[in-house]
Amino acid sequence: MSKPTRTTVHVLRHGEVHNPAKILYGRLPDFHLSELGVQMAKAATEALADRDITHVVASPLERAQETAEPFAAQFGLETATDTRLIESSNYFEGKKVSVGDGAFTNPRHWWVLRDPITPSWGEAYLVIAQRMFAAVQAARVAAEGHEAVCVSHQLPIWTLRRYVEKKRLWHDPRRRQCGLASLTSFVFEDAKIVGIEYAEPAAALIAMSPGARTAKGA
Repeated sequence: MSKPTRTTVHVLRHGEVHNPAKILYGRLPDFHLSELGVQMAKAATEALADRDITHVVASPLERAQETAEPFAAQFGLETATDTRLIESSNYFEGKKVSVGDGAFTNPRHWWVLRDPITPSWGEAYLVIAQRMFAAVQAARVAAEGHEAVCVSHQLPIWTLRRYVEKKRLWHDPRRRQCGLASLTSFVFEDAKIVGIEYAEPAAALIAMSPGARTAKGA
C-alpha cells in the first residue's frame, strides 16, 4: 500500500487595512493594506520562507491580493485568484458598527439581527464553509505533495475551521482565533485533513495597532 501524499494548505488572513472611517468594509473595493498591514504580510512571508510553497492564491479583494504579493515574490510564483476565498457578504457593509455609536443602535436595523444562527444579516455560515472548503481542496490539488498559501478573511477562515472541526458554525465573534496575518494551516494526507495548526507571525505588529483585533470588515 502506497504512502499517502502529504500536503499543507496555509490559510492566511490579510494584514491590517487602512480604514480611518472605521466602517465595516466587507466586499467594498479600494480598501488597501495600511503601512503596518504591509509589514504584517512580510512577517507572515518570513515565517514560511523555508517552507515548500508551490502555489499562492488569494481572494479578489485588494487587501488579500496585497497580502499575497510578498509570498509570490519570495517563492517566484504568480498569485492566482479564487472568488471562493472572498469575504462574506453583510447587510452592514459600509456602515459603522462600533458598540454605542454604530448601526446596531438604530432600531430600523434591528430586524436584520433576528436570526444569529444562519445568520440573517449576511451570507449563511454553511455556504461560507462549503465554498472555503472547496477553495482549500483546490489549493491542495494545485500544490499536491508540497504546500500552498490561500489568502482570505477572518470570518470565512474561522467558519472553515469550525466546519472542519465539526463544531457548530454560529459563534461569538469575540472568540475567533484568527488574528491579522495569522496562519491557519490544514495538513492533508491525500484528500483527508489530519491536522490543523495555528500561528500568529505578526503578533508583535498587532500589538502596535490599538484597533487591530477589532478591525472592521476583517
